[in-house]
Amino acid sequence: MKMGLIVLVILGCLGFLGWKFYANTWDKTFAKSQKVNIKKVSFSNRYGITLVGDLYTPKAAKSEKLPAIAISGPFGAVKEQSSGLYAQTLAENGFISLAFDASYTGESGGHPRNVASPDINTEDFSAAVDYLSNLPNVDKDKIGILGICGFGGFALNAAANDPRIKATVTSTMYDMSRVNAQGYFDAMDQEQRYQLRQQLNAQRSEDYKNGSYKIAQGLPDSLKGDEPQFVKDYFGYYKTKRGYHKRSINSTGGWNMTSSLSFMNMPILTYIDEIKAPVLIIHGEKAHSRYFSEDAYKHLSGKNKRLLIVPDANHVDLYDNLSKIPFTEIVKFFNDNLQ
Repeated sequence: MKMGLIVLVILGCLGFLGWKFYANTWDKTFAKSQKVNIKKVSFSNRYGITLVGDLYTPKAAKSEKLPAIAISGPFGAVKEQSSGLYAQTLAENGFISLAFDASYTGESGGHPRNVASPDINTEDFSAAVDYLSNLPNVDKDKIGILGICGFGGFALNAAANDPRIKATVTSTMYDMSRVNAQGYFDAMDQEQRYQLRQQLNAQRSEDYKNGSYKIAQGLPDSLKGDEPQFVKDYFGYYKTKRGYHKRSINSTGGWNMTSSLSFMNMPILTYIDEIKAPVLIIHGEKAHSRYFSEDAYKHLSGKNKRLLIVPDANHVDLYDNLSKIPFTEIVKFFNDNLQ
C-alpha cells in the first residue's frame, strides 16, 4: 500500500512537471498574451486534408456565443508567425480566432510537402469556416476571415465563393495567380510565360523520374547587399530572430518548384466583384506589392469595400509591426460587420 502511494505521488509530480513544461513552452515568434486561452485544434477540408490550427479564445468572454475569424498567411509562413499574432490580438478584442497552417505546410497534412494550390488554399478558408461554425461558443452567422500576403488573395477568392463569410480583411495582399503568370509589375510577356511553362513541365518529367520534387530557390541564408529591397525586407523577417520559425517554408527552404504551374493557369480573383459582404483591404504605402491591393479594390463592387493605405509601411511591416498594423481599424471593421 505504501509503495502504491509512493508511485502515485511520483506520477503526480511528473504529471505536474509535464504540464508545467507544456504551459511554459511557447513556440511563437510573438509574445504570449495573458488575456486569451490557446489550444491546438485540427479539422479537415473537403479534399480530406487535415489542417492544424491554434484557436485563440478571450478569457473575458462577454457572451455565450462570440463572432469568429479564420486567419492564414503569409504565403510560406506558419501559424506561429504573423497569422498567430493577428489571431491573438483579435482574441484580446473579443473574437474567437483561428490561425491555421495551410494544406501541405506547417503542421497541416497533405503530401507532397511545400505545395500550394489556388483551389485547395481557397478551400482551406472555407474548411476553417466549417470548423468554426460548429463550435458551441461561436455564432455561426458572425464569421469573418483575414488573409495575409498571398492568403489575402485566397481570402478574397473564398469570400466570392462562400456567402457564410460575413466580412473579409486582407493585409499586404498578393495575387498569387497574377504574380506567377505575369511576374512582378506584370513584366512577363506571353513568350516568356511559354518558356517558363516549358521549363516547369520539363521539371515535372524529371520529378517523376526521380521520384521526388525539386524545390524552388527560397530566400538566401545571407545577403550580399545588392538584392532588391523587398528581398532584404523578407530576409529581415523570415531569416532573423524577429520572425524565423523552423516549420516556415520561407525560413528554412523553398516551395515545390512546379507549384506555380496551377497559378499560371487559374486566376483566383475572377469573381471578386460578386462579393456582397464587406471587405477591408489594407496595404503599406511603401510596399512593393501595393498594386495588388489597389487593383483588387478597383474590382470590388458596391459599398462593401474600403482600401486602407498605411503610411510609411513596407510589405513585411504588416506582418508583425504593432506600430504599423492598424488593429484598431481591423477590430472596428469586424465589430461593425459581424453583427
